[in-house]
Amino acid sequence: MPVTVLLVDDEPLVRAGLRAVLEAQPDIEVVGEAADGAAVIPLVRQLRPDVVAMDVRMPLMDGIEATRAVLRTVQDPPKILVVTTFENDEYVYEALRAGADGFLLKRARPTEIVNAVRLVAEGESLLFPAAVRQLAGAYGQRPGNAAARATLDRAALTEREADVLRLMTRGLSNAEIARELIVGAETVKSHVSAVLSKLGARDRTQAVITAYESGFVAPG
Repeated sequence: MPVTVLLVDDEPLVRAGLRAVLEAQPDIEVVGEAADGAAVIPLVRQLRPDVVAMDVRMPLMDGIEATRAVLRTVQDPPKILVVTTFENDEYVYEALRAGADGFLLKRARPTEIVNAVRLVAEGESLLFPAAVRQLAGAYGQRPGNAAARATLDRAALTEREADVLRLMTRGLSNAEIARELIVGAETVKSHVSAVLSKLGARDRTQAVITAYESGFVAPG
C-alpha cells in the first residue's frame, strides 16, 4: 500500500511542487490538499492520510495549533510533517513540542522531501536529528524543563532503556540501535515501546525532546 499524504499550505505553488515531487514516486500518493490548518481535521477524518505535510505558518490556523487539534481530536491520528521556510525557527520547535513528527524545509531537494515522508511514515528513526538538537539548544531552555525533568524522573527508565533513549537522540533506527547494543531488533523494538510508554510520548521525536529538555542529554 502506498503512503498517503495530505498537503496543507496557503501557497498553491508550494502545494503543486510538493504534489509533483511526491506523486512521481510509486509508493506515495497525495490524497488531498488544504490551504489552511483550519481545514485539516475534517480532511484527516475523511481521507485518513498516513502523513500530513503541513506549513507551520498559515493565516487562520497555523501548523502548531493544527497539530495540537489533530492529535487532540482525531482517533489514530496521522504522522505530521511540518513544512517550513526557516530551519532555526521557534515555530518549528513549538510544532515538534506540540506533537509533530518531524520537519522539512521548503527548499529541500526532491530526494530529501521523498525520504522525509517515508521516514516519518515508518516512524523508526528521527528525522534530521542534528537539527532537532540545535532547536532544542536554542529554544528548549525554558521553565517547562522542570516538567520534562519530572516526566523523566517518573519514567524510572531501566539502564538499558536509558541507553536506547540516548541512541534515539542520535537518530539511530531500531536496526542501528540493535547493532550498537548487540541485541536483537525485536528486543530494541520492545525497549523503544517501553521508553515511549513510560515518557508518555507519542513518538520518538517527543521522547527525544523530553530527553533534551530534561537534561538527560545535552543539546549542544
